[in-house]
Amino acid sequence: MTTAPSSGSDTAASRWRRLQADTDTVHRALDARIMAADPFRDRARYGLFLAMQIAIFRDVDALYADPALRAVFPDLATRRKLGLAEQDAADLGLAVPRLAEPAFAGTIDAPTGMGWLYVVEGADLGAPFLLQETRKIGVDETFGARHMQGPEHGRGLHWRLFTEALDAASLTAAEDARVLAGAHAAFARANVLFEAAGLSA
Repeated sequence: MTTAPSSGSDTAASRWRRLQADTDTVHRALDARIMAADPFRDRARYGLFLAMQIAIFRDVDALYADPALRAVFPDLATRRKLGLAEQDAADLGLAVPRLAEPAFAGTIDAPTGMGWLYVVEGADLGAPFLLQETRKIGVDETFGARHMQGPEHGRGLHWRLFTEALDAASLTAAEDARVLAGAHAAFARANVLFEAAGLSA
C-alpha cells in the first residue's frame, strides 16, 4: 500500500481527502512495516505477501457484489481482485490456507464498506512500484502478480472515478463517521493479516 497521490478537488468538502488525512499515520506505518519485511526478496517471501493480499481480498469480496455499494460505485464489480490473486497463488504453486470468516460475511453496512473500499482501492496505486520489485524474482502482471494489473484506462483515472463517486455519496454525519471507522478498521485488519501471513518473522 502506498499513500495516494493528489486527485480531484482539494476542498474541505472532499470526503476522500479527509479520509486520507485522518488515516495518514496508520497508512504510512503499515507501508513501512511491509517494506521492512522484505516481501520481494525471493518467491518464498513473496508468497507470504500474496497470502496477506488474498486474505484482504477475501475479507472485502462481498462488498463488490453489494447492491447499495454498487449504486455508489457503478464500476465496482470490475474492481474485484480475489480471483486474480487466487490465480497468482496457482501460478506459483502455493496453497493459501483458508483463514477465519471474512470481515464481511453477513449484512453489510454500506458506509463501513465504503471505508474499507477506500483502503483497498487506494492500495492499487502503489502496484507499479511493487511490480518493479516482483519482476526481479520473475513475477509480473501475467504470472504471479495478476492482482497488480492496471486497468486499460490507467490507474490515475481509475482512482479518480472511485474518489469522485465516494465524494458524491450523500451521507449523514453519522454515516460519514462510519466510513472513517471502516477505513481505520481496514488498516487494523491489514496489520493482523500481516502477522498471520508470517511476514513479521
